[in-house]
Amino acid sequence: MEVRLNPDLHAKLTRLATQQGRDSESLVVEAVERMVNYDEWFMQEVEKGLAAADRGGPRGNQETD
Repeated sequence: MEVRLNPDLHAKLTRLATQQGRDSESLVVEAVERMVNYDEWFMQEVEKGLAAADRGGPRGNQETD
C-alpha cells in the first residue's frame, strides 16, 4: 500500500519520527492501527446505543424539552 501525504504532513511526520528515534513508517502504522481500533470501538458503541434505544433503554423513550 502506498500513502501520499501532503508536504506539510510529511514534514511533521519526519520531524516527529526523528524526535522519537523511530522511522516514519512505524509511526504511520501505529497511527492507522490506533484510528482503525478507535473506529471499530466507536461503531460497536453506536450499535449498542441504538439497540438500547430500540429496547427503550436510556434516553430511548424520553422526550426532550
